[in-house]
Amino acid sequence: MNKNTYSNRLMNNMKVDDLNHLVIGGVSAVEIAKKYGTPVNVYDLTLIKEKIKTFKNAFSKYENLTQVAYASKAFSSLALFEVLAEEDVSLDVVSGGELYLALKAGFEKSRIHFHGNNKSYEELKTAISEQIGCIVVDNFYEIVMIEKLVNELNVTIDILLRVTPGVEAHTHEYITTGQADSKFGFDLASGQVDQAIKQIKEIENINMIGLHSHIGSQIFEVEGYEIVIEKLLQKASEWKKMYDFNLKVLNVGGGFGIKYTDDDSPLPLDKYAKAIIRSVRTHSAANNLNLPEIWIEPGRSIVGEAGTTLYTVGTQKDIPQIRKYVSVDGGMADNIRPALYQAKYSGVLANKVVDLNEEVVSIAGKACESGDMLMWDVVLPQPKPGDILAMFSTGAYGYAMASNYNRLTKPAVVFIENGNDFLAIRRETVEDYLKLENSIKNWE
Repeated sequence: MNKNTYSNRLMNNMKVDDLNHLVIGGVSAVEIAKKYGTPVNVYDLTLIKEKIKTFKNAFSKYENLTQVAYASKAFSSLALFEVLAEEDVSLDVVSGGELYLALKAGFEKSRIHFHGNNKSYEELKTAISEQIGCIVVDNFYEIVMIEKLVNELNVTIDILLRVTPGVEAHTHEYITTGQADSKFGFDLASGQVDQAIKQIKEIENINMIGLHSHIGSQIFEVEGYEIVIEKLLQKASEWKKMYDFNLKVLNVGGGFGIKYTDDDSPLPLDKYAKAIIRSVRTHSAANNLNLPEIWIEPGRSIVGEAGTTLYTVGTQKDIPQIRKYVSVDGGMADNIRPALYQAKYSGVLANKVVDLNEEVVSIAGKACESGDMLMWDVVLPQPKPGDILAMFSTGAYGYAMASNYNRLTKPAVVFIENGNDFLAIRRETVEDYLKLENSIKNWE
């Protein structure tokens, strides 16, 4: 097998150099592992910027304004937020911590949207005091808190109403959020949305500019978006007559699928945009509505494929006729998705990408859990201790969901662009634990 025939196993902006080493964004993955240690999360900034450009170009065909709001729950860091601010995108935050980081990064406040099903009073107070772009209101208790705050602070805030429209995406049940039985948003079928609109219309300092809906994640088709757009625009027409509600913004959420393995067949990003635009045009006209602004919230589809995690191979256990386990120096503490969602990944050995001596192995993490498995039954060159495993498409919900289980330290995060590398987040150390710890010996 030569480099050309092996290239179909690689992800975007990757190649194999003359040393048979994996190269990401012009930088050797082996050199990154040597310089920063492992595990290490590597992000190709060029690919992130290309994904943003694709979305923005596709939505620029729309007659009204659009916003591409990065869903920061996928991965957040000060450096990333600074990059996104330069790329002129908006930002979806879901906690006071993400909001704090965005403000520290100098993100334009008017382009910050605050989500969450259980926002605290203090979180809402910060968001309203800072006069961020909008709050995506999720429940009735939140309406009460916002009313109290806008009156107390004597300000006006824009909001979107999050609607659960009863549309289920074709995806894993744990990451499907548009169906009626969901912790998120106001249920459409039961009349909760009507009740919320009537309640909000009575509050002078809350300006309801639109609707929000998110139907799930890892979506490989456009029908779900088309169905929810049709349903919401029909209802918006009814609410205009009943409550004088003027729909200015329609936020259709995110969920655009990416490639983790060869089994995944995501659509080109502009295909999602074209379908959304077409559907909004069609159903706005059918319901005698002015074209609303279109907002989307891609997270995984911006950073997922841009991320690669590098691990060092350690011990092995070969069970004849059953399975060969190969352990690495990370696992569920830095990537919980395989254990939580049964997520599948692909990868290569970064220090010997092309090798005829291949075998089927399963990649185990080092946590004291039998479920700590990163990849099952993958074909790799015969792994040896010290080899560098590169696991692809780990840019979303890896570091963001990392933990210190077994007192493992969180990995470093490195950005790569134009052949250069930058340490965006340093590796956590065991000494960092002590910053939060108190010795009982000091208890008097």
